[in-house]
Order: sequence, then C-alpha cells, then structure tokens
Amino acid sequence: MRRIIVSALAILTVLVIGTAAMAQTADGGVAKAFLDAGALGMTCAGVAIGMGAACGGCGAGMGAAVAGTCVATARNPELGGRLFVLLLLGLALIESLAIYALVINLILLYANPFVA
Repeated sequence: MRRIIVSALAILTVLVIGTAAMAQTADGGVAKAFLDAGALGMTCAGVAIGMGAACGGCGAGMGAAVAGTCVATARNPELGGRLFVLLLLGLALIESLAIYALVINLILLYANPFVA
C-alpha cells in the first residue's frame, strides 16, 4: 500500500511540475494566471495536509489524556475531582494547538502571501 501511495505522489508531482514548465506565453515568459492558480492550488493542498495533521495529533493527544485520566480515577477515586480539573485544562491547551493551526491555515487561504 505504501508503494502505491508513494508512486501516486511521485506521478502527481511530475504532472504538476511538467505542466508548470510547459505553461509559457508567446514571448517565452510563464503565464501569470497559471502561476497564481498553481500557487493557490499548492497552498490549498498544504492547508488540507496541515490541518489534517494538526487535528489528528490533537485528537490522539486528547484521547491519551482522557484515557490516562480514566485509569487514574479508577485507581484512586478520591482524586477524581482534581484530575477532572487538570483534564479540562490539558484538553483546552491541546485544543488551542488545533485553533492555532486553523488560524494559520485561514491566513494562508485568505491573505495568501504566495499569490501577488
């Protein structure tokens, strides 16, 4: 399966780079509209990958935190209240990472520094 994914990404990369190399105007310059569309497309792909990675990491972290709190509460029920407060604080900090990633991705989408 990994070989198929790597091959598909390699083919996609060759197609994108090859298309950009062939997009020339009559005077030999590269078409500006194509570069703008290519930069926007690559930015959208980067945003999708970045947000997916950020949310996946935050989800895994939240799951580990909740699992650890459940195990700790099962072992020592008297600490359940204090652990719950610490759990909420930790979950808020973990969620802030996903919110930061969302803000950065929205900046890349709507105030794109790569497209003039």
